[in-house]
Amino acid sequence: MNDRFFQTLLMASTLGLSWLGMMAIHELGHMAHLWLSGGTVEYVILRPLAISYTHPGTNPHPLFVAAGGVVWGCILPLLLNLAVRVAFPSKAYLARFFAGFCLVANGAYLAGDAIFQGGDGRQLVQHGAPSWFLIAMGLPAVAVGLWLWHGLGPRFGLGSRQHRVNRRDAIALALAILLLAGLEFALSPPAASLFSLRANRSNEEGPDP
Repeated sequence: MNDRFFQTLLMASTLGLSWLGMMAIHELGHMAHLWLSGGTVEYVILRPLAISYTHPGTNPHPLFVAAGGVVWGCILPLLLNLAVRVAFPSKAYLARFFAGFCLVANGAYLAGDAIFQGGDGRQLVQHGAPSWFLIAMGLPAVAVGLWLWHGLGPRFGLGSRQHRVNRRDAIALALAILLLAGLEFALSPPAASLFSLRANRSNEEGPDP
């Protein structure tokens, strides 16, 4: 197999694993804030081909819980980046890309949802966070994420100073994304169970007045 194959494999696997990892850490932030605030988690959707979602059972502090996804979705990847730089410097470029990806994704989501309010932004604004604050927090996160990406191109075989990509990293990431996707399919509740759960909840709550 030639270098082009492993370059493509490395880039595709890094992007795919970053997407799955970003969603998992984002939902972990929501769950952590639910538990810390005395709430409960009813179910979590984590599937490779779906947008992740944490459905609370009880949620006494919705503003705190809504903020948890973006807050920890940015902080934990940055801490991971620092840890990998110290412990495994040869793999630091992968951790740096992942941290940048998480900051760009969460920052853009926060700033965009301040306007469109289709997810966490709606919850945050409904419970007291001003839209301008979401934008003011989201845009710097995107800027830091882009800064983290700066200079990484050669490690992925791009640019005039391109390096030969690490084939072992490419294969390891490809196996990791398959493992993580399999775990998500296995552990996330099936669609039929979610439909039944929602139907039961609607029956318990009764019709709208």
